[in-house]
Amino acid sequence: MYNIHLIKTSNYKIKLINPEDTHQVRHPVLRSGMPMESCIFDGDNFKTTIHLGLFDQVKLVGICSFFKNNRIDISETPQYQLRGMAILKEYQGKGIGNLILSHGETLLKTKNIQIVWCNAREVAVNFYKKSEYKIIGKPFDIKNIGLHYAMYKKL
Repeated sequence: MYNIHLIKTSNYKIKLINPEDTHQVRHPVLRSGMPMESCIFDGDNFKTTIHLGLFDQVKLVGICSFFKNNRIDISETPQYQLRGMAILKEYQGKGIGNLILSHGETLLKTKNIQIVWCNAREVAVNFYKKSEYKIIGKPFDIKNIGLHYAMYKKL
Protein backbone atom coordinates (compact mmCIF):
# COMPACT_ATOMS: atom_id res chain seq x y z
CA MET A 1 0.00 0.00 0.00
CA TYR A 2 1.14 3.52 -0.81
CA ASN A 3 2.58 5.16 2.31
CA ILE A 4 4.53 8.39 2.68
CA HIS A 5 5.60 10.60 5.58
CA LEU A 6 4.77 14.19 4.75
CA ILE A 7 6.68 16.02 7.44
CA LYS A 8 9.65 14.33 9.04
CA THR A 9 9.02 16.01 12.37
CA SER A 10 5.34 15.09 12.56
CA ASN A 11 3.31 11.98 13.19
CA TYR A 12 1.15 12.56 10.10
CA LYS A 13 1.14 9.97 7.33
CA ILE A 14 -0.89 9.79 4.14
CA LYS A 15 -1.69 6.51 2.48
CA LEU A 16 -4.24 4.88 0.21
CA ILE A 17 -7.28 3.58 2.08
CA ASN A 18 -10.33 1.49 1.25
CA PRO A 19 -13.63 3.24 0.43
CA GLU A 20 -15.20 1.92 3.65
CA ASP A 21 -12.44 3.53 5.72
CA THR A 22 -13.54 6.96 4.50
CA HIS A 23 -16.88 6.61 6.31
CA GLN A 24 -15.39 7.13 9.77
CA VAL A 25 -14.47 10.71 8.74
CA ARG A 26 -17.10 11.36 6.06
CA HIS A 27 -19.96 10.63 8.43
CA PRO A 28 -19.20 13.00 11.36
CA VAL A 29 -17.88 15.81 9.15
CA LEU A 30 -19.96 15.67 5.96
CA ARG A 31 -23.04 13.58 6.79
CA SER A 32 -23.67 14.21 10.51
CA GLY A 33 -27.21 13.26 11.47
CA MET A 34 -27.74 11.35 8.24
CA PRO A 35 -27.76 7.57 7.78
CA MET A 36 -24.36 5.89 7.43
CA GLU A 37 -25.38 4.82 3.90
CA SER A 38 -25.20 8.50 2.87
CA CYS A 39 -21.39 8.13 3.13
CA ILE A 40 -21.33 5.71 0.19
CA PHE A 41 -20.65 7.62 -3.03
CA ASP A 42 -21.28 6.40 -6.57
CA GLY A 43 -17.92 5.27 -7.92
CA ASP A 44 -16.30 4.64 -4.53
CA ASN A 45 -15.39 1.10 -5.60
CA PHE A 46 -14.20 1.88 -9.15
CA LYS A 47 -10.60 0.87 -9.86
CA THR A 48 -9.91 4.42 -11.06
CA THR A 49 -11.02 6.01 -7.77
CA ILE A 50 -8.33 7.08 -5.31
CA HIS A 51 -9.06 7.30 -1.57
CA LEU A 52 -6.43 8.96 0.63
CA GLY A 53 -6.31 8.90 4.39
CA LEU A 54 -4.29 11.18 6.63
CA PHE A 55 -3.27 9.57 9.91
CA ASP A 56 -2.12 11.08 13.19
CA GLN A 57 -0.04 8.10 14.29
CA VAL A 58 -2.66 5.34 13.88
CA LYS A 59 -5.83 7.52 14.00
CA LEU A 60 -7.50 8.39 10.67
CA VAL A 61 -8.17 12.14 10.93
CA GLY A 62 -8.59 13.28 7.32
CA ILE A 63 -9.73 11.89 4.01
CA CYS A 64 -10.22 12.84 0.40
CA SER A 65 -11.32 10.87 -2.62
CA PHE A 66 -10.61 11.47 -6.29
CA PHE A 67 -13.01 10.12 -8.93
CA LYS A 68 -12.37 9.88 -12.66
CA ASN A 69 -15.13 12.22 -13.78
CA ASN A 70 -15.28 14.99 -16.36
CA ARG A 71 -17.22 18.26 -16.19
CA ILE A 72 -18.65 19.15 -19.56
CA ASP A 73 -17.88 22.86 -19.05
CA ILE A 74 -14.14 22.19 -18.63
CA SER A 75 -12.47 21.35 -21.93
CA GLU A 76 -9.11 20.05 -20.69
CA THR A 77 -8.83 16.32 -20.14
CA PRO A 78 -8.09 14.06 -18.44
CA GLN A 79 -9.69 15.31 -15.25
CA TYR A 80 -10.66 14.00 -11.83
CA GLN A 81 -13.28 15.13 -9.33
CA LEU A 82 -12.32 15.65 -5.69
CA ARG A 83 -15.16 14.46 -3.44
CA GLY A 84 -15.65 13.86 0.22
CA MET A 85 -12.70 15.82 1.52
CA ALA A 86 -12.99 16.01 5.29
CA ILE A 87 -10.86 16.61 8.36
CA LEU A 88 -12.12 15.69 11.83
CA LYS A 89 -13.27 18.82 13.66
CA GLU A 90 -10.54 18.73 16.32
CA TYR A 91 -7.87 18.68 13.56
CA GLN A 92 -9.32 21.46 11.42
CA GLY A 93 -7.42 24.73 11.11
CA LYS A 94 -4.01 23.06 11.55
CA GLY A 95 -3.02 22.96 7.88
CA ILE A 96 -3.48 19.24 7.42
CA GLY A 97 -6.26 19.73 4.88
CA ASN A 98 -3.64 21.42 2.71
CA LEU A 99 -1.30 18.46 3.22
CA ILE A 100 -3.73 15.81 2.00
CA LEU A 101 -5.07 17.97 -0.85
CA SER A 102 -1.56 18.79 -2.08
CA HIS A 103 -0.57 15.15 -1.81
CA GLY A 104 -3.59 14.10 -3.86
CA GLU A 105 -2.86 16.70 -6.53
CA THR A 106 0.75 15.50 -6.76
CA LEU A 107 -0.45 11.92 -7.13
CA LEU A 108 -2.84 12.98 -9.92
CA LYS A 109 -0.01 14.81 -11.70
CA THR A 110 2.00 11.58 -11.76
CA LYS A 111 -0.94 10.04 -13.63
CA ASN A 112 -0.88 12.95 -16.15
CA ILE A 113 -4.21 14.33 -14.94
CA GLN A 114 -4.57 17.95 -16.08
CA ILE A 115 -7.60 19.15 -14.11
CA VAL A 116 -9.04 18.50 -10.68
CA TRP A 117 -12.45 19.91 -9.82
CA CYS A 118 -14.90 19.73 -6.94
CA ASN A 119 -18.27 20.84 -5.71
CA ALA A 120 -17.20 22.92 -2.73
CA ARG A 121 -19.47 23.69 0.17
CA GLU A 122 -19.88 27.42 0.70
CA VAL A 123 -17.84 27.23 3.93
CA ALA A 124 -14.92 25.60 2.05
CA VAL A 125 -14.64 28.03 -0.89
CA ASN A 126 -11.88 30.13 0.68
CA PHE A 127 -9.90 26.99 1.57
CA TYR A 128 -9.90 25.96 -2.09
CA LYS A 129 -9.19 29.49 -3.32
CA LYS A 130 -6.02 29.50 -1.19
CA SER A 131 -4.99 26.35 -3.09
CA GLU A 132 -5.53 28.15 -6.42
CA TYR A 133 -8.94 26.67 -7.26
CA LYS A 134 -11.27 28.89 -9.29
CA ILE A 135 -15.05 29.04 -9.28
CA ILE A 136 -16.80 27.98 -12.45
CA GLY A 137 -20.49 28.59 -13.07
CA LYS A 138 -23.13 29.66 -10.57
CA PRO A 139 -23.71 28.43 -7.02
CA PHE A 140 -26.16 25.57 -6.61
CA ASP A 141 -27.90 23.76 -3.78
CA ILE A 142 -27.42 20.08 -2.98
CA LYS A 143 -30.51 18.80 -1.18
CA ASN A 144 -30.00 18.23 2.57
CA ILE A 145 -26.40 19.48 2.36
CA GLY A 146 -26.46 23.12 1.25
CA LEU A 147 -25.02 25.70 -1.13
CA HIS A 148 -22.06 24.59 -3.28
CA TYR A 149 -19.75 26.11 -5.88
CA ALA A 150 -18.08 24.18 -8.67
CA MET A 151 -14.34 24.87 -8.52
CA TYR A 152 -11.37 23.63 -10.53
CA LYS A 153 -7.61 23.79 -10.71
CA LYS A 154 -5.17 23.15 -13.55
CA LEU A 155 -2.43 20.82 -12.36
